[in-house]
Amino acid sequence: TAPVPSTDTKKETSADVGDFGAGIKKEASVGTGDGPKPCCGCLGRDTIANAAATVGPAVVNLAVSRGFQGLTVGKSMGSGTIIDPNGTILTCAHVVVDFQGLSSSSKGKVDVTLQDGRSFEGTVVNADLHSDIAIVKIKSKTPLPTAKLGSSSKLRPGEWVVAVGCPLSLQNTITAGIVSCVDRKSSDLGLGGMQREFLQTDCAINTGNSGGPLVNIDGEVVGVNIMKVLAADGLGFSVPIDSVSKIIEHFKRSGRVVRPWLGLKMLDLNDMIVAQLKERDPTFPNVSTGVVVPMVTPGSPGERAGFRPGDVVIEFEGRPVGSIKEIIEIMGDKVGKPLKAVVKRANDISVILTVIPEEANPNI
Repeated sequence: TAPVPSTDTKKETSADVGDFGAGIKKEASVGTGDGPKPCCGCLGRDTIANAAATVGPAVVNLAVSRGFQGLTVGKSMGSGTIIDPNGTILTCAHVVVDFQGLSSSSKGKVDVTLQDGRSFEGTVVNADLHSDIAIVKIKSKTPLPTAKLGSSSKLRPGEWVVAVGCPLSLQNTITAGIVSCVDRKSSDLGLGGMQREFLQTDCAINTGNSGGPLVNIDGEVVGVNIMKVLAADGLGFSVPIDSVSKIIEHFKRSGRVVRPWLGLKMLDLNDMIVAQLKERDPTFPNVSTGVVVPMVTPGSPGERAGFRPGDVVIEFEGRPVGSIKEIIEIMGDKVGKPLKAVVKRANDISVILTVIPEEANPNI
C-alpha cells in the first residue's frame, strides 16, 4: 500500500529503536537506575528512557503559518532536532516549505519551541524537496542543547529505535519500536522520481512527528522521520542519517543538493539475477557482480555516451562497482565532468564509455 499524505503535513513520519543485542538478562530487565547495569548489548529497564533523555532536550516543535491569497488558513506542525549549539535545526522540508502551491504567510519564518518551554523565531536556510530535508536556524544568547548524529550504515532489521517528536502538537512524546527494514526503496512505496532509500520502523508515528529524530539506544540520531502509511499501523519511514549528513555537506558547500544525472535505469546484479538473465539470453556477459542497465533515456547523457540496454557496468572511474550506490558515491556532485565507465556487453565484449553527467531536475 502506498503511503498516503497526512492531513497536516504532506508526508508523515516514523522511527525506530536501537540495539537489542544477544538477549535480555533477567536481572538487567528489572534493575532501576541505581540498580544493576544491563550487560553490554542488552536491553535494560532504563535503556530506552536513557536514550530518550539524551536526545530529548534537543528535540523541538515547529509551527509554520500557511496562507492563501493573503489569508492565514492554518499551521503546519512538525518536529526538528538541534544539531549544533549555535541553533542549527534538522527537520523535514514538507514541514517548513509549501509543497502544494499555497503561499506561505510566514515568508520562511518558523515558530520554534524547545522542550524547556523557550520559544524562538527560526528561519529556513536550506531545503531540498527531493530528499525532504531542511535546515532551520535560530539565534540564542546561550548555547543550546544538541543531539549527536550517529550512523545508519550498520543498522540491522530488528534493532531497537526510539522516535521523539511532537505528534498532534503533544510535545516531548516518545515512542519505541524496531527497525523493520534498512533499505526500503521509494519504488516499493509507490513514490516516483529519483530512487531513494528509507529506514522502515514500527514506531508509533502521527501528524507532527515529521522531522523528528529516529534514535538508537545510545541516544544517537540514526534517521529523520519522514512519513507513515495512514491506513496501517507500524509502517513508518525515515531518511537514514548517513544520507542526511551528505545532504548537509551539500548545503554547506553550495547551498543546495547537486545531483548528477546519467539517464540510465540501473539494477544491482547478484548470482540469481545473472542466472535468470543468462537463461533468457545466453549471450548475456559472464559476470558475477556489476550494475546492469535495462533502459537508457533518449537524449540523456547516457545515450550520448553510447550506453545500450543490457550493458553491465563493472568499473566506474577506475573502481570496480557492484551496486548503484557505489556509482552514485563515485559521481558525488561531478556535474559536467567526463567520467569513464567500463561495460560488458553480449558475448563478453568490453567497451570503455565516457559519460558527462548533467544536473538532475530537482522536480522529477
